[in-house]
Amino acid sequence: MSISLGNHAHPFFNALSEKVDQYFQQEGVQKTGNWKIYSKAIVLIAILIVNYILLFAIENLFIHFLLWGTLGVVFAAIGFNLMHDSAHGSFSSKRWVNELTGYSLNLIGGNVFLWKIKHNQIHHVYTNVEGVDDDIDVQPFLRVNAQQKRYWFHRYQFIYWTIIYGMTYFLWVYIKDFGKYFNKRVGVTPIRKMPLKEHIIFWVSKVGYLFVFLVLPLIFIGVVKALVGYLIMLFVCGWLIAVVFQLAHVVENTQFHLPEFDGNELHSEWAVHQILTTSNFATKSKIVNILAGGLNFQVEHHLFPRISHVHYPQINKIVRETCKEFGVQYNEFSNVAKAVVSHVRYLRTMGMA
Repeated sequence: MSISLGNHAHPFFNALSEKVDQYFQQEGVQKTGNWKIYSKAIVLIAILIVNYILLFAIENLFIHFLLWGTLGVVFAAIGFNLMHDSAHGSFSSKRWVNELTGYSLNLIGGNVFLWKIKHNQIHHVYTNVEGVDDDIDVQPFLRVNAQQKRYWFHRYQFIYWTIIYGMTYFLWVYIKDFGKYFNKRVGVTPIRKMPLKEHIIFWVSKVGYLFVFLVLPLIFIGVVKALVGYLIMLFVCGWLIAVVFQLAHVVENTQFHLPEFDGNELHSEWAVHQILTTSNFATKSKIVNILAGGLNFQVEHHLFPRISHVHYPQINKIVRETCKEFGVQYNEFSNVAKAVVSHVRYLRTMGMA
């Protein structure tokens, strides 16, 4: 399936881009990362190493399993803060640095080559477009828009989502990546020919991840203790990743679309489509900003994915101002709790409809 954006006029985005460019020129800073993101990267990698070593040293069961849980938090934080900017080319102004740090996703079990296709090329263009955006395809477990098939158990999805989200990291690392790799497609989108280097990296990193984070603990910590701990890590990491994404796209105010198949085109301005299908949350919270890697500024991220998340608090005001000027709906929840409540209400509506 080949789909394109049919509206090639971009008055809103042209005006917005001009204002954002002026901001960076006036401030005299680059659009890529700075000492803030580099510091976070160093701290997160250091915490990962220390946390991992302590797994083998701590005997107390409660503290041991707590360390597995914090490892899941660190995995998610590395994905949000280090990998995400790198894969978009916004971590550093140097391409080789972005390529290198992007492989941090492989370090925690994923595959950055496949992720760039799924996320950068599909999700960021066809956000919340049913049948195209693979990120909203969680069927049959959840029904997240009116176009998806409804099963009887969806009436309870506003309750059991808390368990499903904890499974997402496991499904991603052990099932979905391999499905994409062997089927050579992401959803309905074919994958371009994978270079030999990426084939090697795929298998070496998958085996390496399995060896470091499962096999070695099984050997030196013990089968039951290591398995329970590893499952805790999988659940925590998956839950955090899923919640951050869902609060940005699957809430009451965001829109879902079917592609209008008039030449397989979406008849709307790309930037406006991004805003209507995306929502911010807790942008005033420094803790959320740090842990989520700016992904709580999801609107700004979708408009400017090649700008590092460290700049989103500053350009947020510009985006809001321009939306008001053009009469474009801007979606945002003031805190995480309100976003979660909206998400749960939306799941209930979709499950009952």
